[in-house]
Amino acid sequence: MNAGFPVIAPGRHPADEPFAVADWRRRVAEIYADVRRLSSDDPAAAHATWVQRRDELLAEHPASPLDAATKASFEGLDIPHYDAAYRFECEIRPAPAQRLDVSTGTDGVVPFERIADVEVGDLGTLAVWRLRGYAGGLFVPVKDASPDTYGGGRYLLDTIKGADLGMAGTRLVVDLNFAYNPSCAYDPAWTCPLATRANTLAAEVPVGERVFA
Repeated sequence: MNAGFPVIAPGRHPADEPFAVADWRRRVAEIYADVRRLSSDDPAAAHATWVQRRDELLAEHPASPLDAATKASFEGLDIPHYDAAYRFECEIRPAPAQRLDVSTGTDGVVPFERIADVEVGDLGTLAVWRLRGYAGGLFVPVKDASPDTYGGGRYLLDTIKGADLGMAGTRLVVDLNFAYNPSCAYDPAWTCPLATRANTLAAEVPVGERVFA
């Protein structure tokens, strides 16, 4: 869920940072493993677990994008209750060939390749991207017309960092209730891949994480 490319946080030794980020990713992977397990019987309970544990990570973890002052007053994210109407099991459809190169301040250019499209009901279509670098990974951001969501878009799937809702047979699970803000929404020191037109919905999406205040 911690998505982006960090600079070394003030007050931290550079050698500490990779271990903190590695632990964050382990914790995120554990959360999503529990989400996938719980979702088969009770998606709303899975979502409640995700909200609680995401709040805990942001408030307590050394790799959190929240600064110390924000952590001290943090009382939880603004995430609406689960709405099953925004969960989709999507047929994976061919997509036009497209490449996206994201320039970052710390990791150079991060390359993505559009490998599929998925339809999220009447809301529209989202591109599914593959990270072309080492270890690969699926990436599905989403930007919508809601006035209270992060303007650069939110993330639905970022499997290289553990954010993975899994498959339903041959269909990709895309649940907009789990849309979350990238790290750059909290701290401009982070550089994040953002949603392009291929991942922009004309409609408002009233679920998932709202703008952090």
